[in-house]
Amino acid sequence: MPINLQFPYNEKRFALRMNLHLPIVVSKFSDDSEDWSEPTETNDVSIYGAMFHLNHQVNVNESLYLRSHLPEGIPVEVKAKVVWISPETPGSAGLGVAITELTDNWLKLFVAWIDGDLPKFQ
Repeated sequence: MPINLQFPYNEKRFALRMNLHLPIVVSKFSDDSEDWSEPTETNDVSIYGAMFHLNHQVNVNESLYLRSHLPEGIPVEVKAKVVWISPETPGSAGLGVAITELTDNWLKLFVAWIDGDLPKFQ
């Protein structure tokens, strides 16, 4: 007898996400000189996106920069767009972002995550 799996939502992701806690620094640069950076860690990742928590207030479609390091210490920065926001606790929110600028180093970093060779903050 075939099994019929039903999910309570429509999955829109293009790639499988993995439950990985990678240290990152999230930054926003703007013309109005309200730049900021916040260290956090991912809850899950894929080559096309990530989910993490932030204390800074952001909006859907806003551009952010994610920064981490390859295991050998090489910095990796990539541009991302906020695709969803989930309020968590007062002053904190869960964010889903789509990577809008893939780089070879970002793909290498993703492979390092899969290998379990997580980079540390430097």
